[in-house]
Amino acid sequence: MERGYTVHGLVRGQNNPRLTNVERLCPGIEFVEGDLLDQSSLIAALETCQPTEVYNLGAISFVALSFKQASLTGEVTGLGVVRMLEAIRTVNADIRFYQASSSEMFGKVRETPQTEGTAFHPRSPYGVAKVYGHYITVNYRESYGMYACSGILFNHESERRGLEFVTRKITNSVAKIKLGLQKQLALGNLSARRDWGFAGDYVRAMHLMLQQDEPDDYVIATGETHSVEEFCELAFAHVGLDWRDHVVTDERFLRPAEVDLLIGDSTKARTKLGWTTTVSFPELVTRMVESDLAAHSAALRQGVAGG
Repeated sequence: MERGYTVHGLVRGQNNPRLTNVERLCPGIEFVEGDLLDQSSLIAALETCQPTEVYNLGAISFVALSFKQASLTGEVTGLGVVRMLEAIRTVNADIRFYQASSSEMFGKVRETPQTEGTAFHPRSPYGVAKVYGHYITVNYRESYGMYACSGILFNHESERRGLEFVTRKITNSVAKIKLGLQKQLALGNLSARRDWGFAGDYVRAMHLMLQQDEPDDYVIATGETHSVEEFCELAFAHVGLDWRDHVVTDERFLRPAEVDLLIGDSTKARTKLGWTTTVSFPELVTRMVESDLAAHSAALRQGVAGG
């Protein structure tokens, strides 16, 4: 929107509870109804908006949930991609398309760090569905000459991250523990390592991909890896607490098949797109903790004032 775009947000159903939050954070977005399970609705949405660019970020993106709803994950996260591609091909094949691929496609990694040429070995229904979405995007590019790109994004976080994801679960709990609203934080595998970056940097990479002369696929990552334990240590230390006094391990949060280590090599994106990161890992943790502290502190003040 800052670049002068008119932005349309695809909304499934008329009473989406997240609409209020989106409108508050990004006033000016125009909503259009559509469903990744229904191709005719995608065609209608494209005909209504007449976009020049489509960014497909729609997915059941919580890995733990994908194990419980594997079939639905395949329908939305996998087949939803081909429905959108077919809708674009039907309405206007010149629309530029971005597919949100994922580092979870690498899963049980074949090499470290992971590049655009690294073989996929997904370890969750989510990862498997993302592999389908990735390859069908490549197929439509090669078969129909469409401008279709995939960004293989490693974990991208911000203060807007959903509470179900481990990073935001940690920072939100740190804030509540610091303010006396919570005592413990239960987590799963503390040894799991991820390449965490700032979501704002990664969205900038998405946009850059669609501005090139030719479509291609890119790994977007920081090239650093940190464990869940390290994330906890930084987050708790920021508020003057020792994470070991508050974090407990709970087997309920362990995955049936774990992804132990992800770290990306974004040399291609840095070279061809001129992309760079602007927020370091410690800065990312700090801004997330500070955001949750501010939100809970404000809620407490309102509660006192209201009482």
